[in-house]
Amino acid sequence: MTLQEKMDAAKAATAGKVPPEALKVMKGSLEALVQSGMAERALKTGDVAPSFQLNNVGDDAVNSADILVKGPMVLAFYRGAW
Repeated sequence: MTLQEKMDAAKAATAGKVPPEALKVMKGSLEALVQSGMAERALKTGDVAPSFQLNNVGDDAVNSADILVKGPMVLAFYRGAW
């Protein structure tokens, strides 16, 4: 199953479960992102990301360049407190 098929299946599984007012807010937010042109400015497959520094889960500063000299890097972003 492709990623698109998995996303379509997840969307179908939640259809009708999201309150209309929440759905309206989500659609409005999506439209605002499209109108902002952000997708056109985003990095594409094969692009090189600029170096950056973030804190890890232990709150230690980590520089991307330091990780990349050791090999590939994977980033995982967490929303935070729910």
